[in-house]
Amino acid sequence: MENKDTDTALSKAMEEKLQPGSFVLGPQDLTVGPAVQPYPRSPKLLRKTAHSSIPLTQEQLSKHLEQLKAEEARTEAHLQSLKKRRSNLSKSVEVMKQKVKERFDVMRAALQQDERAVRDSLELDRRETTAKLNQVLKDWQQHLSAVQRSIRCTGNALAQKSGAVNSTDPIEEVSCHKKPDAAEASIRLNEERFQNLLRKLQQISRDLQAQLQRKTFLLDSSNVVIDRETSHTQIAITGEGRSLCISSEACDPQRKLHPLQFDQVYCALATSAITNGLHYWEVDVRCCSAWAVGVTYGSLHRKGRDKSAKLGRNRMSWCVELRDGRLSAWHNDRHVAPTGIRGHDQPTIVGVHVNYEKGRVVFYDADGMELLQEFSAALTPVFDRMHHQFIDPLYPAVRFLRPQDGFARSSHMEIPDLQN
Repeated sequence: MENKDTDTALSKAMEEKLQPGSFVLGPQDLTVGPAVQPYPRSPKLLRKTAHSSIPLTQEQLSKHLEQLKAEEARTEAHLQSLKKRRSNLSKSVEVMKQKVKERFDVMRAALQQDERAVRDSLELDRRETTAKLNQVLKDWQQHLSAVQRSIRCTGNALAQKSGAVNSTDPIEEVSCHKKPDAAEASIRLNEERFQNLLRKLQQISRDLQAQLQRKTFLLDSSNVVIDRETSHTQIAITGEGRSLCISSEACDPQRKLHPLQFDQVYCALATSAITNGLHYWEVDVRCCSAWAVGVTYGSLHRKGRDKSAKLGRNRMSWCVELRDGRLSAWHNDRHVAPTGIRGHDQPTIVGVHVNYEKGRVVFYDADGMELLQEFSAALTPVFDRMHHQFIDPLYPAVRFLRPQDGFARSSHMEIPDLQN
């Protein structure tokens, strides 16, 4: 009976606890042990939490306030500097525009002055030729007048019945046939000189256009220096890394080969890689009888003589080359004749222009900025289209090719410094 009463009391107590709003935990209901974090906190966060829980002293607050004010002053000064630069930017551009205008004004004035001189020369030639022709015309008009007077006199004499000539109207003795003077044929404008002038002007125009185009490329000129750690041991490098030649004296049998050095192919790469933007450089090959000029990824093989170590014979490199007097352009072991070469002309200076973002490398005959070859998916479908964008850093590269008779002929290349 007592147990039954106890159970009834416990049931009522549980019902009261489960009533809405009556289920409240008190301090006595919480566990005494430390709270368990779902994830362990990092030591840095623990230190930060511990530091933030410590109240700052008056001295620390004053020091922190001074630091904030100093940072505010520095920020305001930097903002003023940026605003000043922004305001000076327009002024600087206007000054540059004025200087550019002055340079082109000088060029235009020179062209206009030369044009006036040429036109005055042509006008003087016309006047002199006209004066000579006027004198000849005057002589022939006098001859015509004399012949006409003689005709009238002779006609009048024939009209008289008696057939006698009237002594008061004598017949003027005039030659029945006046021969043109031999000098008349030379009285003409100097058309040969004029045609020569036009040819010269056309050549000057082509040269000017080439120089203006080269001027644009020179704004993107790169400082190309050959990396001695990549060059073949038989390539002698002088002139601050800009002059290369084949020399047996350069080969040191005791010299330890660098892992990035070519051991079989006479090739060398530049020190600086191209990773973005526009770049232009030139290679003087007039003293080299067989050569290759191009660009390559740094992954080009350096050991052995197979295609993976030769410019243009793999997917990693692009080049133009001259071998046995024939010029060709190579990529991925496929080649074409350069598009812009005229006849058997051979370039003496090869210009290379790279647009890294657009995946274009263009080779020029730098003497006249004549296009030799452009490697691009849109313009050279014979080459692999997967290389329409560069995927790795590019390095300028040169290679000495071995002619049929070896390196007996000249083998020297020079990289001009276009930035000076």
